[in-house]
Amino acid sequence: MALTERIEIGFPGGQRVDAELRGFRIQTDQLVEHGGTNAAPQPFDLFLASIATCAGIFALKFCQARNLPTEGLHLRMDWQGHKTDPAAAQAVLRLTLPEGFPDKYRDGIVKAMNQCAVKRTIEQPPRFVTELVSAE
Repeated sequence: MALTERIEIGFPGGQRVDAELRGFRIQTDQLVEHGGTNAAPQPFDLFLASIATCAGIFALKFCQARNLPTEGLHLRMDWQGHKTDPAAAQAVLRLTLPEGFPDKYRDGIVKAMNQCAVKRTIEQPPRFVTELVSAE
């Protein structure tokens, strides 16, 4: 089944690029040294945040579905980028479990985090098509 999501992009000025998706406006900018004003995250920052937050929601839902405590649950992602070879980059997700987290769920929460749709999409990348459309 094909899912279609339309994201509309606007250019409000300077180095700002905004996206409209499902009634939300996602604002981006560039760092000052790249000609921006640093008023919003860069698009790549949002990409990285989407990986971490997606893994995080799967960890949270895992705990909630089992009535496990989430106080103290913490996730950190370290991104080790590579300027010339994106395949050499690495995202390291480090989940801190709440005190007293049952050992029997340790493998399960990792498996749950690995079901993150963002991660799975990167691992099996989609095709990208760029088309030019004449102004109407």
